Amino acid sequence: MGTSIDHADAAAAEFHEFFEAHYAELARLAHLLTGEADAADDLAADALLALWHRWDRVRDADHPVAYARGVVANMARSRIRSAVRERRRIALFWAPRGSGDAVDDPDVSAVVDVQGALRRLPFRKRACVVLRHAFDLSERDTSLVLGISVGTVKSQTSRAVAELQRLLGPQAPAASQVQAAVAAQRSGGDR
Repeated sequence: MGTSIDHADAAAAEFHEFFEAHYAELARLAHLLTGEADAADDLAADALLALWHRWDRVRDADHPVAYARGVVANMARSRIRSAVRERRRIALFWAPRGSGDAVDDPDVSAVVDVQGALRRLPFRKRACVVLRHAFDLSERDTSLVLGISVGTVKSQTSRAVAELQRLLGPQAPAASQVQAAVAAQRSGGDR
């Protein structure tokens, strides 16, 4: 009986070490993917709880950190989809009855910050840019996290950077400047 308790204690110690080493990084990833600073800590904690429930599988994985990032990315995707569905329900509920006229979006300010532009990207493009430039992951590591091919990472990242340049306006910075601005978010930005 003592060996199963020792095994449980060892697993708990390993997980605690993993938690301490990667929680802040996973919270930053969640923040950059969702654009919600308040929810990022909760999302990272939920992901780590899910990892704890599968800790034997996670620690035996070839890349446990990539596995953890993938869990955060999937949870962020689910959160975004849920929020979009909720906004649609609210819009339908509050839409004026009998009016078939669509209301145009309000004017967008001329200056859009990088986080705002990132939030406008489709999830996969945003995830590729964030993982490649804010977390300095290689194309291979990014493909492992997202469960996509290296070629898809390359094309999605390239398209995302081009779209960020377009979203940032006529005085859009060069691709290298967009990448540097995204990388600057690595330190936690305004969190």
